Amino acid sequence: MSEPHGHGTAERGETGDDVETDNRLRKKERRIARIVRLGLPFLRLLASTWRIREVNRAPSQRLRDGGKPVIFTLWHGEMLALLWNHRGEGITVLISEHGDGEIIARVAEALGFRTVRGSTSRGAGRALLGMSRTVQGGGDVAFTPDGPRGPARKFAPGALIVAQRTGAPVITLAVSPSRSWRLKSWDRFVIPRPFARIRIAYGDPVYLDVPSPREAAEQVERFGDLMERTGAAARA
Repeated sequence: MSEPHGHGTAERGETGDDVETDNRLRKKERRIARIVRLGLPFLRLLASTWRIREVNRAPSQRLRDGGKPVIFTLWHGEMLALLWNHRGEGITVLISEHGDGEIIARVAEALGFRTVRGSTSRGAGRALLGMSRTVQGGGDVAFTPDGPRGPARKFAPGALIVAQRTGAPVITLAVSPSRSWRLKSWDRFVIPRPFARIRIAYGDPVYLDVPSPREAAEQVERFGDLMERTGAAARA
């Protein structure tokens, strides 16, 4: 026996909405999978030609070798060479849940990173709690303090709050390639060209000896200056 006409129409309307949503999600997933599938081999091939020189890595590496976790900070637009240089080290990276965050997360995970999803502007409390727990468990973490949407090269306080909560030092990072492509994105994302010489500079470990997260957040201008000084060391 057939269903009453009105009831069947309502069900078809609901099913149509669900199907449309599922189609959008499947289309997005296929796009992400395709980009990662094609992009990873390209990155591995490209990066194999880079000539990387590290500047002042020893102080932070001594801490890591001694089992003391650190908090890396890097500008969003400079992450590609750093993802490659630190591949396979098990560092946990904070990556946004919107935009192209899923693509970056999958590339990072394929290179041996762990990820916490969220940002200091969206889902901040959960994200910072996850990063704090990682550090308290002995793991190194990395923040892009100007991500995920900018303004570019403006230091947001999330990494400093985690540093204050955990007692771990902040290590500023900067990248300077001899030649590169720059995307027309908000962060002017840097892709070093084939056979580029890349200098990666590491700041000295900096501890936040302040009693509260609020006071830690007030240090953003100081750490923005430290990021710029590290950038100058990379360019020297």
